[in-house]
Amino acid sequence: MNARTDPLGAAPPQGRQADPGARWAGPRLAGLLMTGVLMTGCASPATEPVTPATRPAASPAPPSTSSEPGASETGASETVGPDDGSPPPGTPRPSAHGDALPAPDAAVPTDPERLAEALVRTDAALGRAVDAWLGEDRKADGEPPEPVVLLSLYQQRVYRLMGHRPELARRVVERLPSRLAARARDDAEAARSLFSLTRPTSTPGRFRTQEPPDAEKLRGHLREGERRFGVGWEVLAAVMFVETKFGRLRSPSSAGAQGPMQFMPATWRAYGLGGDVHDPRDAVLGAANYLRASGAPRDYRRALYAYNHDRRYVDAVQRYARMMRRDPRAYYTYYNWQVFVLTTRGDLRITGPRG
Repeated sequence: MNARTDPLGAAPPQGRQADPGARWAGPRLAGLLMTGVLMTGCASPATEPVTPATRPAASPAPPSTSSEPGASETGASETVGPDDGSPPPGTPRPSAHGDALPAPDAAVPTDPERLAEALVRTDAALGRAVDAWLGEDRKADGEPPEPVVLLSLYQQRVYRLMGHRPELARRVVERLPSRLAARARDDAEAARSLFSLTRPTSTPGRFRTQEPPDAEKLRGHLREGERRFGVGWEVLAAVMFVETKFGRLRSPSSAGAQGPMQFMPATWRAYGLGGDVHDPRDAVLGAANYLRASGAPRDYRRALYAYNHDRRYVDAVQRYARMMRRDPRAYYTYYNWQVFVLTTRGDLRITGPRG
């Protein structure tokens, strides 16, 4: 629906929402990129807008495409360190579980075997860190702890690298345990799909960011969207993740899409239920309303294609949603992935911890 950043932290391809009466440019233009970040736009409104008192029914009309993608997915290659066989550099102090914490810009191995080993270690340490954060009630308490933030960022950078290098990804995946191999394959493929929708920018300073809403409160909004409209909370989470990294990216798309779910104004008027496009809860409910009107949950591919007319976008969102269905902890790791911008000089991370 909007602007995008990198699949692994930059902006997504932009806009599929169009003003009423606009004619969809067709599949040839559906994948046009948004500069630097993957930002798309939600599609044009259906003839019968849904109000809070009614349930969505008719599918939206085909939207026109914008000339660029969204803002949370970019496509530059990951900075890597020397392939000297050493484990990823960490901070001087270990986590509470004794796991070494990687520095924000720790080197990422490029040798398949060493990268697979690093990924196995990171996955195990991150799982322990998320479990500790969630506690016995399985709810995130307060701000993300440092181990979750640093390990999530390192994981993101690994999957970015694999997304840029398909042959390296293949060789890494074949060395992983089966459970982790499935996750790594999906993450790398999703990244690759979103990278292909983004073009570099020479003006990264124009992207504005902010802190995301509280993780547990946001998950409550996502579950409310599922209860009210029948759209899986994991799908709603995956859309917000790809669009704006859970609200971290607050710049409008070049086409004018706004808010954490990147709605075009006309579409928001039809499906926003009278809410504030910038409010996380209102944006989630508006997106659930729109997706239901577009065919979800019966046909998620159709609904997501209405949200953004590009099969690569649909594939990426479905992969991320599938990973959150497999393991709800994935939501909390994705929540801690950061915004990267693809510039003409390479990748630039614009949110998250500094070294």
